[in-house]
Amino acid sequence: MNDSREPRRGFWRENSLTLAFGIAFLVVLVCQAIAGHAEFNEEMTVEGLQPLGFGAYLTSSDFAVDVTENWQSEFLQFFLYVFGTVYLVQRGSPESKPVGAAHTTTGVEG
Repeated sequence: MNDSREPRRGFWRENSLTLAFGIAFLVVLVCQAIAGHAEFNEEMTVEGLQPLGFGAYLTSSDFAVDVTENWQSEFLQFFLYVFGTVYLVQRGSPESKPVGAAHTTTGVEG
């Protein structure tokens, strides 16, 4: 008899790295939005302007610039490294599959 929970458990286990980093990305993005909103409104108050609501801040160019700068400096580099180590090879590197090995042998020692 097949257990209907088994495929779901397999999905979580087989995709745990992607899910963990996806959740981490969303948590960091939300924290950045909250901190950025507070800082932006503090600057607005110092300049004698009206504070912005959270939704308005999320659609502002200030938030977009902050996210883009953060993406360029950290997330893009990490993304490129991770996917680069999947498809590119470096002789002698522990992160790389053996030179000349097929893409399907990634993670196989040899």
